[in-house]
Amino acid sequence: MMAMMIDPLGVSMERMGSGTTWIPDAVSLPARHVMSGSWLLMLHGFVFVQYDKQGGPRGDEQFGSLNWAMLMASRDMWGGRFQARTMLSLDPATLSNRGYPLLLQTGESYNGQPVHDRQHPHDFWMELAVMYERAISHSLGVSVYAAPSGEPALGPVAFMHRPSAMDNLAAPLSHHWQDATHISFGVLTAGLFGQHWKLEGSVFNGREPDEQRWGFDRLRLDSYSGRFTAHLDSSWVIAAGYGFLKSPEALNPSQSLHRVTASVLHGRKLAMDGQIASAVIWGANRRSGRTTHSAVAETEAVLDPRNTFFGRLEVVQKTAEDLVLPTGLGGFAPESTFTVTALSVGYIREVTRTRWATVGIGFQGSLNAVPAPLDPFYGSRTPIGGMIFVRVRPLHARHDMAGNITPMLGMREHNHE
Repeated sequence: MMAMMIDPLGVSMERMGSGTTWIPDAVSLPARHVMSGSWLLMLHGFVFVQYDKQGGPRGDEQFGSLNWAMLMASRDMWGGRFQARTMLSLDPATLSNRGYPLLLQTGESYNGQPVHDRQHPHDFWMELAVMYERAISHSLGVSVYAAPSGEPALGPVAFMHRPSAMDNLAAPLSHHWQDATHISFGVLTAGLFGQHWKLEGSVFNGREPDEQRWGFDRLRLDSYSGRFTAHLDSSWVIAAGYGFLKSPEALNPSQSLHRVTASVLHGRKLAMDGQIASAVIWGANRRSGRTTHSAVAETEAVLDPRNTFFGRLEVVQKTAEDLVLPTGLGGFAPESTFTVTALSVGYIREVTRTRWATVGIGFQGSLNAVPAPLDPFYGSRTPIGGMIFVRVRPLHARHDMAGNITPMLGMREHNHE
């Protein structure tokens, strides 16, 4: 049994989510930790190989792979803690630049046209960043985060880093209302923090990534944001953020937007080998004088090393322009707003494991609900979709009551040999 590495002011390294966000101490993300001299190396990642089938006239099917891998190197430096990180994805090759079918999903572009009813792929360079944290008194610390590709202090923990969503391979329909800035090409963040709170401000690139997914986009610092996070106890984290995004969409370069987000994350362990994590998230975009809202409630229960259940309920307001519906004469006004709902549930069963990783098979099914005017476009008021998949990830870890981590058959030990 090994003690967790401690950041300045006693903040656990296990608390780190995406970018500079925090998750509850009581739950963890699956990762592999290895000591190399004075450096702690952490490897985290998921690989899904999935068959995706979305129903109705706007649906499609695809065989592909969602994947990402993150490497972080940390060490004590100049009286504080230094981290260097990279996070990579082969989505552009394994999904293509069109991404994967997902009913009612919107955001970004492909071949100069807005993407709809598909989730765009991640960029190859999901994150390339450095972070430095240092205590300046017994109760106050400072932090700096710089990234040619990274995440500003604005939204909640990005969905693939949330313990409540990490095994749900489908992106939330509210992604572009809440956490879409997790890949921004140009980020500088500075913050003050205590053991149980953090106040941060960022300047960053407000433009969403372009459809050339392998390289870096032009770096700019034309937008700004701020976020406050409170770690209420080992099980609860709350956060709220605001941001101004200049010209986020290449197809509408004259439009900027204001975004407000709030989130509540909860987690606790289950018996000796499991954990349950939940999140409630709200996000709103205000553009051209109009505000649209989104809300998500999600849960993932790792009952034991072999059985994982997850679910998500979300309600999002999307415009005719977002959904790429007919506009103009005989169509909708571009700003016409529709409230759409999605309920997804899934299950994963572990089939084998090694010292380094676990392999599981699973399914995810979604039941969507659209208002009557959208029935002709989706073929139903309740279009459905689903995926079956194989998932590979590092083994999970066990937390004890003292906050230590015990590897579950090989995960997260600190190797010194």
